[in-house]
Amino acid sequence: MDPFDTPETGIPAEGPARGESPVEAVESSGGGLSCEVCGAPVTWSPGDQALRCDHCGNVTEVEVDDVDVEERPISEASGAARGFGLEVRVLACEVCQARVTFDGSTISRSCPFCGSPGVLDQAASRNSLRPESLIPLEVGREAVEGNFKAWTRKLWFRPNALKHVDVGSAVGVYVPAWAFDADVHARWTAQSGTYYWVTESYTVRVNGKTQRRTRQVRKVRWWPSRGERRDFHDDVLVFASKGVDTDLAHELGAYSTGELVPYSPKFLAGWRAEEYQIDLVDGWELGRDMIRERQRELCARDVPGDTHRHLRVRNEFFDVRWKLMLLPMWSVTYQLGGKSYAVLVHGETGRVAGKAPFSWVKVGLAVLAVAAAALAFAAYAR
Repeated sequence: MDPFDTPETGIPAEGPARGESPVEAVESSGGGLSCEVCGAPVTWSPGDQALRCDHCGNVTEVEVDDVDVEERPISEASGAARGFGLEVRVLACEVCQARVTFDGSTISRSCPFCGSPGVLDQAASRNSLRPESLIPLEVGREAVEGNFKAWTRKLWFRPNALKHVDVGSAVGVYVPAWAFDADVHARWTAQSGTYYWVTESYTVRVNGKTQRRTRQVRKVRWWPSRGERRDFHDDVLVFASKGVDTDLAHELGAYSTGELVPYSPKFLAGWRAEEYQIDLVDGWELGRDMIRERQRELCARDVPGDTHRHLRVRNEFFDVRWKLMLLPMWSVTYQLGGKSYAVLVHGETGRVAGKAPFSWVKVGLAVLAVAAAALAFAAYAR
């Protein structure tokens, strides 16, 4: 731990212990929810923003409790609800270590994150903390397929086969994330620098003769400085999944955390949802590091002068609070050239972030074209 950083501690031992609950993605096969008209299972429909019966087409609105989304002090975890409130099973992936769901009628299913068929049927954890809130899935499968095609068209020097990838196997997933709020009092010290210019003389040889010339050289005058500031950090997001590529998840962009609704298992009907694999203790360590980095950037802006060095920041954290939420996204795994590639689609905005191979034939042809143009220009210039 940085000696110039003082975090707030006090997570009780009876809360989620470090490494206690491995990630589990859970999916309801209806979760006991049935159609009011025909009694068939219902699922959450992104297009309707309601529960839909695939048998008779009946649509049922989901009533959201008129309560505020709760944010708990970092010292309180033992009083939070546990489990998803659904009867579920999970499949544990032997490759990426994610734990993904299946419905009762499925005999086998590949992992939605890495595409591996190596999965083992296991029971869901009952001791993990229940999410406080979630953002309902808004983007449907048709939009995912369209946005994926649009994304491939924007990529340069990629195999032509990429444009023909079938994303029909895309999986809608609610991914767990911790959100942390904190008041921070930061004290900093640094050496501030002010630029000034001096004239220096130097000699050069021109046509065998020595000539004296002058030039302006920038120097820095250093002096000590110090200061302090107070800041509030709201909803610092830490993805708690190990199945999803967190770099890609952050690349998707922000979620409308102001639109969070209190958790209800009805939003999960027919969809998958992971239990966290990064627990509250480790999640706060990651969140604290993110806050520290942001705080350092803010303090750096306060340092007077033209430049600075040796910046040291001491942070004190107050009123640290957390909430556990589920954020919607689609996971696409496709194969080209014998390799698997991951793509994520934002469950609110439809934005796509993913990985794709290069076509080295196209890259080579582009290099040859540039080289030929350079040679032609040089010949013309002569």
